[in-house]
Amino acid sequence: MPTLAHGKTLPASLAQVTGQSVESLIGKQRADGHWAFELEADATIPAEYILLDHFLDTINQPLHERMAVYLRAIQEEHGGWPLFHRGDFNISASVKAYYALKCVGDLPDAPHMVRARQAILAHGGAETSNVFTRIQLALFGAVPWRAVPVMPIEIMLLPRWFPFHLSKVSYWSRTVIVPLLVLMAKKPKAKNLRNIRVDELFVTAPDQVKNWPGSGTQSAFTLIFDGIDRILRFLEPYVPDHPHQKAIDKAVAWVKERLNQEDGLGAIYPAMANSVMMYDCLGYAPDHPDYAIARKSVDLLVVDTPERAYCQPCLSPVWDTGLALHSLLEAKASRDVVEKACNWLVDKQILDVVGDWACQRPTVRPGGWAFQYNNAYYPDLDDTAVVVMALDRFDRQRYRNVIERGVEWVLGLQSKNGGWGAFDADNTSYYLNHIPFADHGALLDPPSADVTGRCLSMLAQMGYAKDHPQVAAALAYLRREQEVEGCWFGRWGTNYIYGTWSVLCALNAIGIDPKDPMIRRAVTWLRAKQRADGGWGEDGSSYWKEKPKGEGKVSTPAQTAWALLALMAVGEGESSEVSRGITWLSETQKADGTWDEAHYTAVGFPRVFYLRYHGYRAYFPTWALARYQNLKSGNGESVLWGM
Repeated sequence: MPTLAHGKTLPASLAQVTGQSVESLIGKQRADGHWAFELEADATIPAEYILLDHFLDTINQPLHERMAVYLRAIQEEHGGWPLFHRGDFNISASVKAYYALKCVGDLPDAPHMVRARQAILAHGGAETSNVFTRIQLALFGAVPWRAVPVMPIEIMLLPRWFPFHLSKVSYWSRTVIVPLLVLMAKKPKAKNLRNIRVDELFVTAPDQVKNWPGSGTQSAFTLIFDGIDRILRFLEPYVPDHPHQKAIDKAVAWVKERLNQEDGLGAIYPAMANSVMMYDCLGYAPDHPDYAIARKSVDLLVVDTPERAYCQPCLSPVWDTGLALHSLLEAKASRDVVEKACNWLVDKQILDVVGDWACQRPTVRPGGWAFQYNNAYYPDLDDTAVVVMALDRFDRQRYRNVIERGVEWVLGLQSKNGGWGAFDADNTSYYLNHIPFADHGALLDPPSADVTGRCLSMLAQMGYAKDHPQVAAALAYLRREQEVEGCWFGRWGTNYIYGTWSVLCALNAIGIDPKDPMIRRAVTWLRAKQRADGGWGEDGSSYWKEKPKGEGKVSTPAQTAWALLALMAVGEGESSEVSRGITWLSETQKADGTWDEAHYTAVGFPRVFYLRYHGYRAYFPTWALARYQNLKSGNGESVLWGM
């Protein structure tokens, strides 16, 4: 048993807790070396899956009934459906869930349907739903097409210098929009052979609504874009056939080029589902190779059990494997286990496809990793940094060439302001957030503190110094981005706890003095956010400006681990806060070596779409416990790695 500097030994219980979690994590490794945990969103994805089948008339009633079990189970006490576990009512999620349940066969006078309907009407009715929900309703004839903003298919023909161009929006927006443009041009109507309608969800009859919701922003841009929308709506019937068809053909070719086999367009559900509906409305037969593979990609997202089923928004194997690797490297797991995972990741590096990111960086060679099994057009900076650091930590010499290409790609994708976005460089055409179509506020992929911290951590681990120009620019960006309270925003994890973890790890790795005021403010903030039980927890409401940062209803294992890893990274391993956090993790571990975590600790789009990574409750607590043991056993205070 390890001996501490003051002569005491680590409690056997801590070593046992860590060992159990390591054993559990190793037990979930796939035969080829990778990990892939379930990835859960809110009610919208399984609801949309059911509606997709009713659009196509490919109804699988037994599967839909199992999805209905899931949808009923996540209905909240307020009567509707939230964006995250125990969250507030959300009109769009609730409208979709209600419609889906009615399609499955739930009667409108069933108690749960009555509660849902009353909640929807109390919040303004289905007419107040967001743009994507109103598009779904328009496809079913539930609202007129004038309920949605005009997005002409001729967008496909615009030059890059034009104020709106596909290269100016995020990857996820691109892949969702292109097949959607075809749908909006063709305006097909769902087969909906059961003729399921939801007229009862509207306060005002859809054909009587005069002013449908706009972008939700108030600015000069809003007025300009609203005016453009009115002009486009007037001109839409008069567009000549030739350019119209040319634009449709270009959209179809764009989708086909990025169809991504059974992993699907963009490897995300909304884009994949839109591609299926696009092929259907264009008259493709279901057994056409493009139609068939697009449909298969959607079905592969379904998690189906005898009791219930749901549809995932995407798959996360590279992300899960990279993070699990860091956890097991910290825990000094078997070399065979780690090596198998590293080799699987090496095979996933994208070296021969120049993706959409090259629109902004045409001279940069590919070399990144995607989030999913395959998504060659859309590698991301976060995954790439995580994977590079794991491979480097295991065997720098063996993977030298792989690592160098990854670092080269990350350096090439740094934005002008010193930060990194997730998928593109300089995706910062902020005026586009004011177009009526962008009411979800997630049209762009600008740099963020959490991704920048990760990329900086990677550069630091690879030996880059503070005076390197790109490192200095990243540090300056992070100093500017620190919140007044001392924390950093978390774009892809919830929220300020996640962002602060990412940045503090980077600042430690690059050699910023722990006494630096920037670090001390962050440490003070993290300490203040520790809950009475010793853990940390923050829910998705912190993405609203008026809500407190770093606070939630309960402590969660993943967020507690992030806070602990952040504090240990900057020399706080001996603090009482860290000790209490470690105790909380130890005492809340389940018999199988994992933790319960029903609350969502990640985000797809702030205020719009949240995520629950089922792997977070497995590898993050393991990582924090192992690091604590290592610091104690080594009588040291410093963390030597980027993460």
